[in-house]
Amino acid sequence: MALNPITRARSKPTGGRGETLVWYLTRVSAVALFVLALSHFSITHFIFDPSEQTAEWIAENRWSSLFWRSFDWLMLMMVLLHSALGMRTVLSDVVRPPRARMVVLTGLYLLSIILFVLGTAVVFTLPGLDAGQA
Repeated sequence: MALNPITRARSKPTGGRGETLVWYLTRVSAVALFVLALSHFSITHFIFDPSEQTAEWIAENRWSSLFWRSFDWLMLMMVLLHSALGMRTVLSDVVRPPRARMVVLTGLYLLSIILFVLGTAVVFTLPGLDAGQA
C-alpha cells in the first residue's frame, strides 16, 4: 500500500482499471454519504423537533412518502457500498495468499449482495407507503 506523503492517504492505484474504478467509487460514495447524512441530520434535528418524532409520526409523515423512502434507501446503499469497498481494500492489503484472498473477497461480495437485497426489501416493504403519495 502506497501512502501519499502529503495527505497520508492511500494513493490512486496505478494498476488496472478495476482498481482505479474502486478507488473512484470509494471517494464518490464518501462525498454522497457526506451530503446525504448531513441532509438527513439537518432535516431530522433542525427542521423537525426530535422530541415530537414518534414511531407513528415517522410512519405517517416520513415513511408514507416515496421520496423519503428513496432518500433513506439511497443513504443506506451508499453506506453499504462505501463499507464494502473499504473492507475490500483492507482485506486485499491484509490477506496475502491469492487463494485465501479470493475466498475472503468472495464471502465479502456475497455478504454485500445479501445486505443490499435485505436493505431494499426492508425499506420498500415496511407499512406506511401509500401508493398515491410521492
